Amino acid sequence: MTSASLSSTTVIGEHALANRALADQAIAASRAWVEAMVVGHNLCPFAGREVKRDTIRYVAVSAHDWNETLGALLAECQRLDEDATLATTLLVLSDGVNDFDDYLDLLGVAEALFEEQGYEGVYQLASFHPDYCFDGVEEDDPANYTNRSPWPMLHLLREDAIAEALTHYPDPEAIPERNAAAMTALGGEALASKLAALMKAGEPRT
Repeated sequence: MTSASLSSTTVIGEHALANRALADQAIAASRAWVEAMVVGHNLCPFAGREVKRDTIRYVAVSAHDWNETLGALLAECQRLDEDATLATTLLVLSDGVNDFDDYLDLLGVAEALFEEQGYEGVYQLASFHPDYCFDGVEEDDPANYTNRSPWPMLHLLREDAIAEALTHYPDPEAIPERNAAAMTALGGEALASKLAALMKAGEPRT
């Protein structure tokens, strides 16, 4: 892993390095999504604070080789163990799990690895994908956009930081419901257009 500042792009793994332009595009689009959607629509109660503090780490990795991907995930957990100034890490999967079902399979393995390595309860593993669909929810339901991102990603959050932040947030149990209502108010068509635009945020200009 290359050394980098907290918010800088780090591209790791043979496949990601083989397509650096794609990895850079995935990172740029993910940054834009965090600022425009997550912070812009207050989907996460403390994301805006961490954006201002520049304590969000973005890492691009290919998901063609799951051993490599999971190794990168554990490496980022270890980095969080060692660096208390780092708030959270977004592991952006630049390729390999574009299909949502494939992504869910990888997520299941990652969650099992988390438990095996003793990280359950230390870090939370949040999931985001361009085609994210909650269980029991229709694919075209706007509520799915709370977890739809321009690229597939695994999001590492500190459990103690979440708990601390939520003590200052009114009625935290209602956050998912409020977020779903906000997305429904915006409408699926508008959200689909916005996500499509964010997907292009990192494309090289010609």
